[in-house]
Amino acid sequence: MTTATHPHAYLVFLGLIQSAEKEGQIPSLEPDAKRLLEAIAVNHHEGHNITISDAMALGSIASPATIHRKLDGLREMGLVDTFYEGGNRRTKFLIPTDQAQKYFDTVRAYLLQACALSKAG
Repeated sequence: MTTATHPHAYLVFLGLIQSAEKEGQIPSLEPDAKRLLEAIAVNHHEGHNITISDAMALGSIASPATIHRKLDGLREMGLVDTFYEGGNRRTKFLIPTDQAQKYFDTVRAYLLQACALSKAG
């Protein structure tokens, strides 16, 4: 087995993210909350906002009770908001906020930086 002479881009990326979380540059999210935020954002990006019920059914992320707690945390952090669509006031949809977009923009910048560093290294 040979060792690489330059750092692996993904490991560099993880190091940058961990540093940014420690320094308070981006929110430190627990893995379940991060995956939930990502699921909400990806669906929104694809033009399909998920409902709270849809989120609660994401068993690959966590149990419904855990998802409910994570949703509350994401809302308190200002990363997710709820809204009603049309005249239906019974179904709440989830949407990433501007704060979530800033989070993803920052993570993207770290990803690009990691790729550049691994090519240079």
